[in-house]
Amino acid sequence: MRQLINHKEKLGWCLYDWANSAFATVVLAAVLPVYFASLVPARGADLFWSSQPIPATALWGYIVSLSMALVAIIAPGLGNLADRRGWRLRLLIISCLLGSLATCGLFFAGPGQYLLAAALFILGNIGFAAGNVFYNAYLPDLAAGSEADQLSAQGFALGYIGGGLMLLIIFLMIQYHDFLGFHDKGAATRLGFLLTGAWWFGFALPAFVWLKKVPVTLGGSHVLKTPRDYLKTFADLRSYRDLCRFLIAFLLYNDGIQTIIVVSAIFAREELGLGAGTILGCFLMIQFVAMPGALLFSRLAGRFNTKYAVMVSLILFTLIAVYASIMNSTIEFWILGFAVAIVLGGSQALSRSLFSSLVPKRRSAEFFGFYAISSKFASILGPLTFAILIEMTGSNRIAILALAFFFVIGIVFLIGVDVERGRRQAQANQ
Repeated sequence: MRQLINHKEKLGWCLYDWANSAFATVVLAAVLPVYFASLVPARGADLFWSSQPIPATALWGYIVSLSMALVAIIAPGLGNLADRRGWRLRLLIISCLLGSLATCGLFFAGPGQYLLAAALFILGNIGFAAGNVFYNAYLPDLAAGSEADQLSAQGFALGYIGGGLMLLIIFLMIQYHDFLGFHDKGAATRLGFLLTGAWWFGFALPAFVWLKKVPVTLGGSHVLKTPRDYLKTFADLRSYRDLCRFLIAFLLYNDGIQTIIVVSAIFAREELGLGAGTILGCFLMIQFVAMPGALLFSRLAGRFNTKYAVMVSLILFTLIAVYASIMNSTIEFWILGFAVAIVLGGSQALSRSLFSSLVPKRRSAEFFGFYAISSKFASILGPLTFAILIEMTGSNRIAILALAFFFVIGIVFLIGVDVERGRRQAQANQ
């Protein structure tokens, strides 16, 4: 089957990462959270379920959690539907349309319209996360073994460049809004959301055209509809011993990775007293350095093996958490950001390719749904742990040091994964 796949299909697959990474960088991480806070009244938002106004930061947390919970509920069913009916490309296109249109719709969320912005963000994040289920599920059909490691790393590398370029464009629009003829920074920001949605859909078009030629293994007709169906699918997943163990490891160490990404800006501002320009500059640097980092770890996986390369990245992340707890200066923050950039892309890309090698192709979209769920829950639990520790100890440094725990336990579970045995089991159930 892979003999029929040429570079065009692989390029299209990688370009989707370039396309949707604009949403991850601009909407999830850097621009929308700040803009959303400016829409909420200074005293907080008056909502029906609370007797007191809810601060903008707390409301943003609720919105993010709600969107991730919705994705966690629907991802396995959508993945199974894609596998059983052969609708993978169709659902990828629908997810992209939902996400990109919702992102474009943020253009209309003006002053005070935080509920509109919240609703559009939820729709956009559902489209982004659901699309990743079908996008990731293509990997086993495009490449195998070390070739899958390389392709996965190339996808992440292009994603970091694409997301970084979009963030840079919007940053320049906001910083030079007067020169560019915008009424204020808010107007420049809203146009930035419109451009982000257009970027996402526009650069996804090659993937939609070229991935039509990729043969996809189809399963039966069963579609998840009830909680019993979800439990049955989870029970099936547990029968794949090494795949299940890897998922547990991934849930743990991805907790730490996602939390470092989410809290780094707050930590830098509150604990180190750094300005917004310095923090945003560091985020831009991470976007572009992460690309060669992903390729570097891809070569490391080719030289040794994928599991070894992931283990190295987790050891380095453990050291990063320790270093973050003792750093004090701007230059140290930049050094830390550079270190994160080097290992971030490699750890994510190789985790994806390692998972794909342990999954039976006929159930790839379904099991990638569970992979997506673990990622969403990780991004909830990690920051929650961080916040609780700050409340208990009053120390940002103790809280960020505790993130090393996620990496250490993740390493312990990863050690117990027999990759070759897991791959043989996956091949036996193709």
